[in-house]
Amino acid sequence: MPPPSGNFYVFWRRRAGTANVLRDENDLPTERLLQAVWLHQRLCHDRLKTVDGKTVRIFHPGFVNPEGGPDFSDAVIQIGDDVPRSGDVEIDLRAGNWRAHGHDRNPNFQNVLLHVVWEDARPAAGAPPMLSLGRSLDAPLSELCVWLEEEPLRRFPENLRGKCCAALRELNEAQVAGLLREAALARFQSKAAYFRVRAQGAGWEQCLWEGLFRALGYKHNAWPMQNLAESRERWAHGMDSAFGLQARLFGISGLLPLELSRAPAGDDGYLRRIWDRWWRERDEFNDCLLPRTVWKFRGLRPANHPQRRLALAAHWLATGDVVQKLEQWCAAELPDTRLPGSLRKILEGERDEFWSWHWTFRSARLPKPQPLLGDARATDLAANVILPWLWTRSVEGKNRNLQRRVEQRYFAWPPAQDNSTLRLARQRLLGPGRDRLCRSAAAQQGLTQIARDFCGCSNAVCRGCRFPELVSAWRPQATT
Repeated sequence: MPPPSGNFYVFWRRRAGTANVLRDENDLPTERLLQAVWLHQRLCHDRLKTVDGKTVRIFHPGFVNPEGGPDFSDAVIQIGDDVPRSGDVEIDLRAGNWRAHGHDRNPNFQNVLLHVVWEDARPAAGAPPMLSLGRSLDAPLSELCVWLEEEPLRRFPENLRGKCCAALRELNEAQVAGLLREAALARFQSKAAYFRVRAQGAGWEQCLWEGLFRALGYKHNAWPMQNLAESRERWAHGMDSAFGLQARLFGISGLLPLELSRAPAGDDGYLRRIWDRWWRERDEFNDCLLPRTVWKFRGLRPANHPQRRLALAAHWLATGDVVQKLEQWCAAELPDTRLPGSLRKILEGERDEFWSWHWTFRSARLPKPQPLLGDARATDLAANVILPWLWTRSVEGKNRNLQRRVEQRYFAWPPAQDNSTLRLARQRLLGPGRDRLCRSAAAQQGLTQIARDFCGCSNAVCRGCRFPELVSAWRPQATT
């Protein structure tokens, strides 16, 4: 029967959506539906017990985990008479999936507090406590299927936002923007301070290279990239060709494939030449070698693979003048609209015979060449490495005009690519309708810093967090 509104399209959506989620009342729900039920807590909380009879109290269901690992992270849950704990939650249809999916062998699942399933069953030996949702829903499953269409999984429930969200709502947009600006400046100066301290021991150029390499590693591979950069003078000495530097970097990093025969047909010529070059040199660099196990690949997009990033770094080093070009770029008069493109032109490197056409050693040839550096990564390098490094150099050199120019570029830079950390911070702290406050890279940096300084030092229920109190106390001053 069509809905009371008479809107036939709504009827179509419901029929299609319900059919995709649940065909009849005896069907199992989808895992996606169970994840939405858990996030929005569509449960009868007075009925929640583990399969072995212990009461379950959910203080916070946790945050959707977009990367590899448990479905929800940082949940706050009390089981039986134990004290409330913070940890992860895994959602599965069946109890047996804990072992079938390899969770029992995966170290990423060691912090799982609760295994949430649909069916009634006993957990496997050594598995975490199990909660069955089959008898705990607050509405019939068919109604929840229709509700899911209108309530996407990623939409954050109002009652689960941070306690600071209410205090921040009392500020107008100009005041929130001012708060983000101050937090962004604090983050910027903190990064600059690191470069100043590191330069005292390693020199200005070396600390820049370490920062560039670390940023190319993203959050998962920052350490091995940093390690490679620290031995730069050792493996880069006497080599001025991009190909030769690539051979050394791939060999030292442990990222060079061990078997040539698995390379795609027609594409093994480059790999064979790299191996021939590295074979002659590897004994010389035994003291620099990294084990392949230090690299993390789970959840990485092919374009961000460390093999590709090292290929780019080799081009930077081969030119021999990247540092000088960055200094000239900083001194040049440029309109704000040209900043990203002008920096990317310095950093994107020349077209590479292999890496412009492949994401990794094992990937198929691309239909058209791709740049080794895109806009998103150039913005990340600017905000986190290049501008803080240039700023602290201008401060040390007492060049106030250059210092102001770098600050101006930092605050004028367009926004970086969105990510899960930023999305969660926006939802928890700012609430709906305020996305426009993060339309610059600096504003994103400020929000990230607030989340790190306060959310990162508390738990999901904001226990002991002083940020709401500080915002409320600051508000009267902000309105004068």
